[in-house]
Amino acid sequence: MSEMAEIGGRAPIPINVEAGKSYWWCACGRSQTQPFCDGSHKDTGLAPKKQDITEAKTVAWCGCKH
Repeated sequence: MSEMAEIGGRAPIPINVEAGKSYWWCACGRSQTQPFCDGSHKDTGLAPKKQDITEAKTVAWCGCKH
């Protein structure tokens, strides 16, 4: 089991998000659907972070996982 996140990208990942939706941000860096979780964290000791969005906007999601 590894508890070190991999770098998922070297720059913020801007995504337009919708009000009233929840997004699961990848915390392990292994997801193929960056910046969001695809379940690749299994057996890493890391878990995605739920983000509840209250207003439509553009969010610059962290890619480096630090």
